[in-house]
Amino acid sequence: MRIFLTGGAGKAGRHVARYLIEQGHRITNADLKPLEMEGVHNIRIDLTDGGQVASALQMRAGYDELDGDDYPGYDAVVHLAAIPAILITPDQECYRINTLSTYNVMEAALSLGIRKIVFASSETTYGVCFAQGEVTPDYVPVDEDHPTVPHDSYAMSKVCNEVTGRSFQARTGADIYGLRINNVIEPDEYAKNFPAFMEDPSLRRRNIFAYIDARDLGHMIDCCLRTDGLGYEVFNVSNDDMSVNIPASEVIERFYKGVEVRKEMGETETFYSNEKAKRMLGFQPKHSWRDVLEG
Repeated sequence: MRIFLTGGAGKAGRHVARYLIEQGHRITNADLKPLEMEGVHNIRIDLTDGGQVASALQMRAGYDELDGDDYPGYDAVVHLAAIPAILITPDQECYRINTLSTYNVMEAALSLGIRKIVFASSETTYGVCFAQGEVTPDYVPVDEDHPTVPHDSYAMSKVCNEVTGRSFQARTGADIYGLRINNVIEPDEYAKNFPAFMEDPSLRRRNIFAYIDARDLGHMIDCCLRTDGLGYEVFNVSNDDMSVNIPASEVIERFYKGVEVRKEMGETETFYSNEKAKRMLGFQPKHSWRDVLEG
């Protein structure tokens, strides 16, 4: 497939781009920064400018396409670009950039007849990650039916983007899939960061003790690209196991006392359910911090 990828130079984006290229897709990276990777064509773009987005989506994906008579267009858009957290820009800018860029990308893509959009939502929509003080989920494991009540500008922007995606899908009938991505971990971060999580599991409380390997995120997005006809859906994205080395029963006792537990938890099972993605998309994460630290 020909993929218009936004935010490909970011932490998650560069791993997603590499994975998609390995699966045979052609990638255009639309970002403020280039992604220096073989097989990627870069377009420097301000996604908050709707005219730039519409123009970029109509451009060729490389000089080789100048020789053909027809412009093939893009098969899908993968929208990852965003201010990635709070406390990076003023809150107003975080909300403005994230919501306006998402609206522009969806509007332009659908106007040009692109029928598949995959966009990054977030674990923060559940109101735990960036809340002031300690907030626990209403129940565990957290699935896509859990209320989304954000406490911060970043999470607010992601909930707004989900509404935008749902509205565009209702209007057009296209496939628009929102990914509530948990904390993205790059392969080198296991040895660097996870020993501290073993010493102090409370460091993972705000992430619901979950994570997603950046390579498995690429696999998840590829699953979305290959699955048609779902309309509008949101999916949690996480690895199968927790990001701490204490059993689930101890996590419940120490951190989720009084929280409804809706199923019997496996000893290492994630509290951020990925069952829906497995069932509807064939998602099968392959990586784990345990392969590095326990191996």
